[in-house]
Amino acid sequence: MMRSMSNATVGILVNPMSGRDVRRVAARASNMSFDAKRDIVARIAAGADAAGAERLLVTEEPFRIATGALELMPLSAEVDTIKTPITHSAADTEAAIAAFLDREVDVIVSLGGDGTNRAITRAAPDIKLIPLSTGTNNVFPKLTEPTIAGLAAGLGARGLLDDRVMKRCKVLHLTLDDGRRDVGMIDIVQLQRDFVGNFLPFDPDKLVRMALTRAEPDAVGMSPIGGYLQVVDADAEHGLLVEMGEGRRFTAPLSPGLFKTVNVKSHTTLPYDLPVLFRGPGVLAIDGDRDFKLRDGESARVRLRRDGPRVIDAAAAMRQAVADGMMASL
Repeated sequence: MMRSMSNATVGILVNPMSGRDVRRVAARASNMSFDAKRDIVARIAAGADAAGAERLLVTEEPFRIATGALELMPLSAEVDTIKTPITHSAADTEAAIAAFLDREVDVIVSLGGDGTNRAITRAAPDIKLIPLSTGTNNVFPKLTEPTIAGLAAGLGARGLLDDRVMKRCKVLHLTLDDGRRDVGMIDIVQLQRDFVGNFLPFDPDKLVRMALTRAEPDAVGMSPIGGYLQVVDADAEHGLLVEMGEGRRFTAPLSPGLFKTVNVKSHTTLPYDLPVLFRGPGVLAIDGDRDFKLRDGESARVRLRRDGPRVIDAAAAMRQAVADGMMASL
């Protein structure tokens, strides 16, 4: 494959702590080791290099996942290692994205879960993104072979992919009464009798209501609660609003290998830009993270929009590349 004349740049962003929280004890989620993540990074880099990427961006972090994976690889692409502040919070992801944008990154491949990609979306809603799953209750990122993800990222960085294979994703936009804002990639859930910062799996008796970008019966977490009643996939031009309470009673996997009985009072299609009011008291969890407390009398509004990152479908990208005659010169 001929290399481009432009400085096609792929950023590889690793959340070292994804796939390592307490839900591995409370449920049956698998553990993602640092060595496994190094292997994933190496395969992404090999694919991006083969596709003609000119530069790879990675950040330093205490476990040397990306830097350790790439230090001895015989790559044609330049490897640019960036040092950013480490706080062991979502701010690390946002700082890495800011550094990538400063270096004119074209495509980012993320290793993390829904929360990692939520932080990416806050920092760079217009980026081209390939999210790879290394988290716990993953719905947004996918289990894609990293070699192929790297190939697709390299082609995307060179500007060889069209909009058919990188559609903007749906995002839930949260606005609180005090002006604070946040985004959710999959769900925003209100819980009762819970607390901010709780990492344990959700107690189904504490679920009040949820807004979903996707309701998928083949997922784990909040998404299948809606997905068992009405399937809403990533391409559907709407979401789903689910009200919990006496009504339909069924069992769903709220965490990997952990099934609980839930009660759903009603579910309705959620169109774009319709404000949904969440009233306190309660706790709001976004993509599984309990981040906001609503006191009695306080409220928050949620709106669904399709204005998130352009997510590259690696399989579709490879098929486009073949159809356009890109791959025969490899």
